Amino acid sequence: MSGRIEIERTGTNARPARPTKGERVADWADGRLGIHTLAKSQMRKIFPDHWSFMFGEICLYSFIILILTGTYLTLFFDPSMSEVAYDGPYVPLKGLMVSRAYESTVDISMEVRGGLLIRQIHHWAALVFVAGMLVHMMRVFFTGAYRKPRELNWLFGWTLLFLGILTGLTGYSLPDDMLSGTGIRFMQGAILSVPVVGTYLSFFLFGGEFPGEDIIPRFYPIHVLLLPGIMLGLVVAHLILVFYHKHTQFAGPGRTEKNVVGAPLLPVYIAKAGGFFFLVFGVLAFMGAVASINPVWAIGPYRPDLVSTGAQPDWYLGFSEGLIRVMPAWEINAWGHTLNLGVFIPFSLFPLILLAIGVYPFIEAWIKGDKREHHIADRPRNAPVRTGLGVAWLALFGVLMIGGGNDIWATHFHLSINALTWFVRIGSFVVPVLAFVVTHRICLGLQRRDHEKVLHGRETGTIKRLPHGEYVEIHEPLTQAELFRLTAHEQPVPYRIGPVVDANGVIRKVRVSERLRARLARAMYGPKAQVPKATPEEYLAIQRGEDDHHRLG
Repeated sequence: MSGRIEIERTGTNARPARPTKGERVADWADGRLGIHTLAKSQMRKIFPDHWSFMFGEICLYSFIILILTGTYLTLFFDPSMSEVAYDGPYVPLKGLMVSRAYESTVDISMEVRGGLLIRQIHHWAALVFVAGMLVHMMRVFFTGAYRKPRELNWLFGWTLLFLGILTGLTGYSLPDDMLSGTGIRFMQGAILSVPVVGTYLSFFLFGGEFPGEDIIPRFYPIHVLLLPGIMLGLVVAHLILVFYHKHTQFAGPGRTEKNVVGAPLLPVYIAKAGGFFFLVFGVLAFMGAVASINPVWAIGPYRPDLVSTGAQPDWYLGFSEGLIRVMPAWEINAWGHTLNLGVFIPFSLFPLILLAIGVYPFIEAWIKGDKREHHIADRPRNAPVRTGLGVAWLALFGVLMIGGGNDIWATHFHLSINALTWFVRIGSFVVPVLAFVVTHRICLGLQRRDHEKVLHGRETGTIKRLPHGEYVEIHEPLTQAELFRLTAHEQPVPYRIGPVVDANGVIRKVRVSERLRARLARAMYGPKAQVPKATPEEYLAIQRGEDDHHRLG
């Protein structure tokens, strides 16, 4: 028996105490599952502590809340498009012919105890879940936490983001109200723009002509079973890889590529995680209680011959809608067929842009030629090109979000819809470039400031007059920990092609891919992309007083 044996003493006799029921259960489980061995090796696993790591936890907790609230909603929702006469408590809809899906959604909101609260928590959790994934991926991107050995985990997270968008789209469409129906009509129009097979895809999805009677029953199992099941598997795989590869950490004293400095999983991290889960749940419950979202009873049921005024998708689909709304209405007519480029091009660009985000770690690894493992996270300023690309993408996202809601911007701010459309068209090309240039210069400026701070210390604001009349500012020396933090980052040497002609005068054939790699490496890691770190020689020269422009206190 692997449990603890206590000795009871009665007079001079000693006998082993009888194991408690809990100990017997624990022994039984440990003998078959090896729980004790697994817990002993993993419960003391160390996790670093930084506020930005909480974004991943928000994603996880929002996903758990989505599963809990979604399970409750499935008990009362009827995914049927059969028409019924509404006879519920909401008087303005009395006698109106609506789908059973819409009627059950209104019933959940009006008649099921706590139904409206759960519905709104579910909707808010979906928005926070996708937002948390986007912010979490941006944190991973800006700090370079996707590098070897975490490329596969990056792909898992990227797939979760893509599936989260699809899951949100299918769930958004289930109530069959005017807003969601308009979104489905928008999606159907985009599918029809696909050359050759667009009509077949639309007929297959809708079971015939739009809107048909199959779209809600088909979206329902996809939304509640297929996509959540795949996402749950990816979340588990993602967490397993986080455990296996260790968590990244920022540079600091005692932190190396071989260790992790932080708090153990049990009891410290578990206690923090538990508290943070209930904090996230509480915030979502508060939002669901006080902030109305998607009031289907006020919007009304879907009718194919009407379009909801101010119809807007959830924020994570504004990117794709903005692409389509501002695209010129280009068409090609040939051999009796029409190719609608004004819809097909932006409809194709959205997944292509997401694909570029997914493969970026592999492109960077190829350019850099670095096959080492990386467990120390970068400061964004020390990777100006990467940071500039990330900010440029976010700028493009923001511009297209304006395009996706151009009617709302026009009505609320009294702007011309045509002026907004042209702003988004031009801004889609200009704003990301400006964002990249400005971010790149800011990063280089921060690197120069770090360089000066390492050599001369922190400014104190104290002015001292030297014997010969010169005024200098007294600087406070940095601690060794701060010096290490500011100089711990690597500065890669860009890949070079080397001599084209060897010692024997033979011209070496250089592939196009090598030339491209060398140019990209020079742009990302060349002299214009990074400020050289302060060297020990420069620092010692300052300490010896060889620089008269600054004095250390």
